[in-house]
Amino acid sequence: MFDLEVKIAYVIRVKVVDAIIRLRDHLSGNHPVYSCRPDEPCGLESIMTSKNPNPIDVHVGNRVRMRRMLIGMSQERLGKELGLTFQQVQKYEKGTNRISASRLYRIAQILGVPVQYFFEDLPQSVAGPAPAEGMAEARDHTMIMDFLNSAEGLQLNRHFAAIKDPGVRRAVVELVRNLARAEEQAPEQEQK
Repeated sequence: MFDLEVKIAYVIRVKVVDAIIRLRDHLSGNHPVYSCRPDEPCGLESIMTSKNPNPIDVHVGNRVRMRRMLIGMSQERLGKELGLTFQQVQKYEKGTNRISASRLYRIAQILGVPVQYFFEDLPQSVAGPAPAEGMAEARDHTMIMDFLNSAEGLQLNRHFAAIKDPGVRRAVVELVRNLARAEEQAPEQEQK
């Protein structure tokens, strides 16, 4: 019991010292890595009590989840490969726990993708300004990525990729296109 109390006290002390150092560095301007963004609260309170995951961590976690599901790997198996519990993998995938650079590199190896895969399609609001593109294109792109990250999108992708015959693939695309058109026209007919 005593060892557990000592470990807890040590972890708390390390976290408090780290927060104080981050705040000192931020206030002195020595380390812009810790500086707050204009749309975020700043100060010791925000460093100590922030419960919202960073949007980049959430995006990276979603990409880990999407790739893991696309290759049919369970959270348990990924955790075993990393020497972690499946609960830790869940926290990574939700973005509640950050993935270190070395661990992200290992995850990329296990999932068979380059590290930059996890940062692809980073939302504009998170990534910052980019070359100008039409608003409709950005909205469509976000909607597509949201769908691809959903369970239905992952299943549809996995099953579609399993179809080898190009003619069957074209027929499936045409079927989905026709269903979407019928769905779009249904509200128009109801209004008449």
